[in-house]
Amino acid sequence: MSIDLLEETALAMVAAGKGIIAIDESNSTIKKRFDAVGIECTEENRRAYRELLLATPNLSDHISGAILFDETLRQSTRDGVPFTKLMLDNGILPGIKVDRGPQPLAGFPGEVVTEGLDGLRDRLAEYARLGARFAKWRAVINIGEDYPTSTGIDANSHALARYAALCQEAGIVPMVEPEVIMDGSHDIDTCFDVTEATLRSLFDAMYKHNVMLEGSILKASMVLSGKDCEDQAGVDEVAEATLRCLKSTVPASLPGIVFLSGGQSDRAATEHLNAMNVIGGNPWPLSFSYGRAMQSAALQLWSQDIHGNVAAAQKIVAQRARENGLAALGRWTADLAG
Repeated sequence: MSIDLLEETALAMVAAGKGIIAIDESNSTIKKRFDAVGIECTEENRRAYRELLLATPNLSDHISGAILFDETLRQSTRDGVPFTKLMLDNGILPGIKVDRGPQPLAGFPGEVVTEGLDGLRDRLAEYARLGARFAKWRAVINIGEDYPTSTGIDANSHALARYAALCQEAGIVPMVEPEVIMDGSHDIDTCFDVTEATLRSLFDAMYKHNVMLEGSILKASMVLSGKDCEDQAGVDEVAEATLRCLKSTVPASLPGIVFLSGGQSDRAATEHLNAMNVIGGNPWPLSFSYGRAMQSAALQLWSQDIHGNVAAAQKIVAQRARENGLAALGRWTADLAG
């Protein structure tokens, strides 16, 4: 893919009123989700569930792309249509998760670094042949009493930058995701400081690795109070703090930012995104790349009758996509909530 096509793809990912649906759970992660609602985690059930999501009528009205797991990228609909063809025919860009998860960072208790760079060049070449237009790599930044350290942050930024450079070499748009985890009793100010340090480190590393920002997307976590913090920041405070942090760290040349839901409720993730877009005045589009916040209600309904509840579950997916698409424009209101 040429430089122009990388830019074109990145811009399409953050088109006005559209976002990304994340259905890239590993088999072990989706097993936990299925177990929680009483579904057997067979390959066929995983395939059927992903088809339910990707075949939702008019999904592309508010969804520009979907992040897939390796297994899903290779699967087809019940009628034998490859998922990548189904997506592209309906105006949805196929994406692929390429990292292999976080592992403890030796010498730094409480911190982790994401692995998966070994063999990544060859894997990306195969994914490009299979139809992937963009990829995702998630770094995990934990907050504790003595961490994160600058070493832990820089180790993850270095991996993200190397991944991004390899993606662009393969003609794939890199989505870089440095997730600052909500777990903990830290306040919103601590989250702000950690997020700011992480993003500064990330873009410094991307610059050093000659990553073209115009052909990249940031998947960011919002600046939030820790889950166990007694003083939970309100919607407006979260929106203002997140925007202040992003404006001080993210280059304006980036085509766009999509947010992860990161353990927030469906409603909170939508409210926060909407509040940021109501404030406006940003150099980049702010959209969404939600997983659980897009799927949880639909999965719960589908689990009650996996053959009979497909259409009803798809209506929920479409509704969640519409709500978040409106939030990406700053046009969501509480009376629109499903």
